[in-house]
Amino acid sequence: MHVLFVHKNFPAQFGHVATRLVRQRGYRCSFISEKGPAVVQGVEVIPYKVTGGATHSTHFCSRTFENTVWHSAALYETLKARPDIRPDLVVGHAGFSSTVFLRELYDCPFINYFEYYYRSHGSDLDFRPEFPPAEWQRLRSWMRNASLLVDLESCEAGYSPTRWQRDLLPAEFRSKVEAIFDGIDTAVWNRVPQPGRSFGPVQIPPGCRLLTYVSRGFESMRGFDIFMRVAKRLCDQHPNLVVAVVGEDRICYGGDAEHIGGPSFRQWVLSQDQYDLSRILFLGRLDPPDLARLLSLSDLHIYLTVPFVLSWSLMNALACGATILASDTPPVREMITPGQTGLLAGFFDVDQFVTQASAVLQRPEEYRHLGENGRRLIHERYSLDVCLPQMERLYERVMAGQSGAAPQSQNST
Repeated sequence: MHVLFVHKNFPAQFGHVATRLVRQRGYRCSFISEKGPAVVQGVEVIPYKVTGGATHSTHFCSRTFENTVWHSAALYETLKARPDIRPDLVVGHAGFSSTVFLRELYDCPFINYFEYYYRSHGSDLDFRPEFPPAEWQRLRSWMRNASLLVDLESCEAGYSPTRWQRDLLPAEFRSKVEAIFDGIDTAVWNRVPQPGRSFGPVQIPPGCRLLTYVSRGFESMRGFDIFMRVAKRLCDQHPNLVVAVVGEDRICYGGDAEHIGGPSFRQWVLSQDQYDLSRILFLGRLDPPDLARLLSLSDLHIYLTVPFVLSWSLMNALACGATILASDTPPVREMITPGQTGLLAGFFDVDQFVTQASAVLQRPEEYRHLGENGRRLIHERYSLDVCLPQMERLYERVMAGQSGAAPQSQNST
């Protein structure tokens, strides 16, 4: 059996699935991406090169689609030159490219991964009124779904990582799409026993508390500015508090740069108030084992997001048994049940965040059961050992000629 995975990055959402199929099922797996060439744990990584794309003369609203077409064409030409690649199944990420051109090469079923369906209102785009989208950004959101809709129509089946993300898709297509999470590697993301409470530059003397925040980039979509306001007030109230902030000084999502001008969003936020950077420590990007150690030390982990793709960092923090205080937004509610797997506060409600965080920091031992429940949730429903078999069953069902999504139980992702 031969499965071809399509994603501009490697390993991304598919690498762990491919290696498992090779190792446990004896499948042949190929992975076409912009990286490579290489053979990684038995998976052949085939590189493709994009030779064109949108320019300033391309209409703003069609640039995403234009870039998708160039990526899709590069995939097609690269694989056309590889007649030895004859897959029994194609699995692609509908977003960076489309798999639809490959239907002209391969007479086999296709499964697509649907991560996010854009909307002009009631979405990430307009959730934060202090950072309003420009008119053409709202108009562009309609066009950003163009290639995804082509893949929705043409594939035999699909999947999305959460129910909330799946339910953003047009109702007429949802029956084709299952909710299956990417899977958390609990061998890495788990509570790490440690002899003391120190982590590199983070020194936590006896009686001190550790507050953590993790985001790939510091930006409004992940509530970095809200968090910093909360952290400042908590530092004022708790002289024994140390704050560890993990991430890079960049904007990954959204149009923050258009609102703040020259400096980075982090610099812009820090310029709005006086912050004690001897206690609010910016650690940069950490490797997974180091981040797992830090999250295991945390007395409280704060996570914020607008209605958008859920961050893996929330799932990793849950897996490490951290007590979570998160924004009360739709994607988060799928993971955090207040009083059971964590705590929730209104995204914009700094007072509520501070009040709940302060209660945890005063008596962290009284809230540790939330972290244990969260860790159990990940192990039972979102670990690789649970999610990869769900993906395998989807792949096998589609290869057997059974199209569409399987019925979703109350306990499924």
